[in-house]
Amino acid sequence: MATFKTLAIQDAAQFIADTNPVILDCRDLKDYRAGHLENAMHLHEKLRDTLIQKGEKEQPFLIYCYHGHASEHVAEMFSDFGFHQAYSLIDGYTGWQAYHKI
Repeated sequence: MATFKTLAIQDAAQFIADTNPVILDCRDLKDYRAGHLENAMHLHEKLRDTLIQKGEKEQPFLIYCYHGHASEHVAEMFSDFGFHQAYSLIDGYTGWQAYHKI
């Protein structure tokens, strides 16, 4: 059984460069539109269902939210559906902004 993993902010940029993950922003649409990680998709219900049904189980997924808590639940859900590389970004978008001084 696959389990989700967590990824530290300081390791995320290299992880993105090395693995080209599907990046999912599970914050609300207003905040997604205000700013998000490059190439991130807003994880709405329809996209979530499509990915779970048709997504490549070996593809890495990097999932983030505001502070890293909700994304853990989403990453766990993806893992429960058989995705082998579901990562939750520790400290979320807030941590990303602070680390990168955006």
